[in-house]
Amino acid sequence: MLIVLNKLKGKSSLLGIFWMIVTTIFFVGVTIFVKILGEEIPSSQTAFLRYLFGTFFLLPIIINSFKNIKIKLINKFVLRSFFHAIGVSLWFYSMTVITIAEVTAIGYLTPIFVCIGAIIFFRESIKGFRAFAITLSFIGAMIILRPGFQEIKLGQYSMLLAAFVFSFSYLMVKYLANTKSSLEIVGFLSLFTTIFLTPLALVNWVKLNVDQISIIILISIIATLGHLTMTMAIKATAMTIIQPFTFLQLVWSVIAGIILFDEKLDIFVIIGGIIILISTTYLSIKDAKQKDL
Repeated sequence: MLIVLNKLKGKSSLLGIFWMIVTTIFFVGVTIFVKILGEEIPSSQTAFLRYLFGTFFLLPIIINSFKNIKIKLINKFVLRSFFHAIGVSLWFYSMTVITIAEVTAIGYLTPIFVCIGAIIFFRESIKGFRAFAITLSFIGAMIILRPGFQEIKLGQYSMLLAAFVFSFSYLMVKYLANTKSSLEIVGFLSLFTTIFLTPLALVNWVKLNVDQISIIILISIIATLGHLTMTMAIKATAMTIIQPFTFLQLVWSVIAGIILFDEKLDIFVIIGGIIILISTTYLSIKDAKQKDL
């Protein structure tokens, strides 16, 4: 990996693509291990321990960052973490009850919710290309969920809500990416998300065995690395360049689901996920062109 990174130095686009590909592998890894844990552990407890261990790993960096940070900036980190805590609890629950491919495909809606949020809260104009992307992604979501043809699962509702809540977190990440290093951003996210998850975890706390604790520590390491590489990808290059490569997460998800959990290949989930990804990629490209005008 070090050889690859040395070759990519000075080539920000390729470096961003590399980190995004690594990110897709890490996030699918998180889904795999959460699914292995199953429903025996409440999702809020799993999420809490994942972020608690992540905070522990990054504690020296977090402590050092507090020495020279403005209160106004801390408030933004706290607000982002509040939304992230809700989203991650819903996400962890969804991973235990629906297929990995469904979790990934529905998760692709997050950039669309980001677009809608920007229109509502930041008064960005509703241009034709944005309306088209939102409509196309809605069609993709309907293909996955197929209301009227099958009963929509609670896990699907949960993942839809997670994608919506995560959008508020991502609305802030591009701004925060320019204020601190990647490690500091991930560190603050871990710290404040842990604080918000604490009461949710304590309400339904269950006793864990050694194997379960070991898996959660592994989840924490993989997820922390995933957030780090995602932040590095965003810092390295434009979202328009790295967005298409998030498709690989759906590829890894389908392969993992079939091999590890004997999940059936649902062609509607694949088609819907691809349509949503096309709409988000199209939206990113058009948004970038508008900014260049």
